[in-house]
Amino acid sequence: MSAGADQRRLEATVRGRVQGVGFRYFVQREARNLGLSGWVRNLRSGDVELVAEGPEEDLKRLLGTIRKGPPMSWVERVDERWREPRGESTDFEVTYTV
Repeated sequence: MSAGADQRRLEATVRGRVQGVGFRYFVQREARNLGLSGWVRNLRSGDVELVAEGPEEDLKRLLGTIRKGPPMSWVERVDERWREPRGESTDFEVTYTV
């Protein structure tokens, strides 16, 4: 991820049938393909949470892909929050459930 004025941070919670269907690895693959950094994890509530940083246009592409989800998933809703980037990561990882 290169520094620039268009860098943003997307924090999102994905609700629906998003666990047990490969959703986290789907998000990781898509984020890495876009050159984004951050992480994705399951929540005990059954939702999936993610944080991604990179160019705003690429984050919007990721968001569009997340809203569709992988086969076997069903995305009911995506709650998104836009923030200033923190530069905490250089890769996009799947992390532990919280």
